[in-house]
Amino acid sequence: MIVRLRSLVTRWTVVVPVLAVVLLTFTWGRDLPGAVVALVTLVLAGSVLAAVHHAEVVAHRVGEPFGSLVLAVAVTIIEVALIVTLMADGGAKSSTLARDTVFAAVMITCNGIVGLCLLVASLRHGTAVFNAEGTGAALATVATLATLSLVFPTFTTSKPGPEFSAAQLTFAAVASLVLYGLFVATQTVRHRDYFLPITQQGKVIDVDDHADAPSAREAGFSLGLLGLALVGVVGLAKGVSPTIESGVEAAGMPHSVVGVIIALLVLLPETIAALRSARRDRVQTSLNLALGSAMASIGLTIPAVALASVWLSGPLVLGLNATEMVLLALTVVVSSLTVVPGRATPLQGGVHLVVFAAYLELAVNP
Repeated sequence: MIVRLRSLVTRWTVVVPVLAVVLLTFTWGRDLPGAVVALVTLVLAGSVLAAVHHAEVVAHRVGEPFGSLVLAVAVTIIEVALIVTLMADGGAKSSTLARDTVFAAVMITCNGIVGLCLLVASLRHGTAVFNAEGTGAALATVATLATLSLVFPTFTTSKPGPEFSAAQLTFAAVASLVLYGLFVATQTVRHRDYFLPITQQGKVIDVDDHADAPSAREAGFSLGLLGLALVGVVGLAKGVSPTIESGVEAAGMPHSVVGVIIALLVLLPETIAALRSARRDRVQTSLNLALGSAMASIGLTIPAVALASVWLSGPLVLGLNATEMVLLALTVVVSSLTVVPGRATPLQGGVHLVVFAAYLELAVNP
């Protein structure tokens, strides 16, 4: 019995995703008491760690930049499902959920994750080095997608309020898919070397010399468990969302804070995986994860909500307010200045983190 228990503990990355899905099955669509919310939160945290582990196994097998792409796309697809589900259940308050969650994802990835990774890597290794060509292309795509989807609705006049007309929303959805598809093709086929990590001397690292790559069977097993873990993460996050909403309302904070918290929960796997890469001096991998997640969040969410708006009742508010547009513009400018040299010091990491802190402060106290 003791041997079996020890084996169970050592295989927690297998047990926790399965446990998360089982728990999700029993809690889906139900009002949860406080004790169950605590249990769900605990399993949610374990699922995040398990997802990171299995994502790293898959990444080690397929190599970069495919590994970071797998995690970013997998998380975003399930995040989109969560957003659409919450919009269908949330009534009038959900009209801004897609905007709030997507904008939060951009701020978290481009400032929070990027800032943490640059700070950790530069403190540990002197400077954080990365490929300016690949990172610049990713940043340009994120900036364009964010402007098309989140800024333009505030200024269009075909429909009152910060909303797109049906034709404008269709254009934004198609443009998002096209740009995201072009970027993926560039990242994985035509200019893959632009998105590979580099050494302090600028040499491209095309292989991982820390351990032998897992077998195809092991990688496939981890890919399946990664899917289970991510379903658990997002599904359980939805389960605790009523508690989150109640807490936000009780604290007197704006409803948009719900989108921020959901994005923070969903992006935990990428955050941990990116920080681990930064500690190993693989900053380009960290940036691939961060900017890839921001890009996927916009490029997949906007088409999904555009399609869902056909049957969802109520308005779909995508336009940012003035304060949020200033934060987005500041993020693009700061990120551009960070990317151009291809290396960063703790100062750049600190600047990104201060911008992220300002976003959190203004989200809570607009």
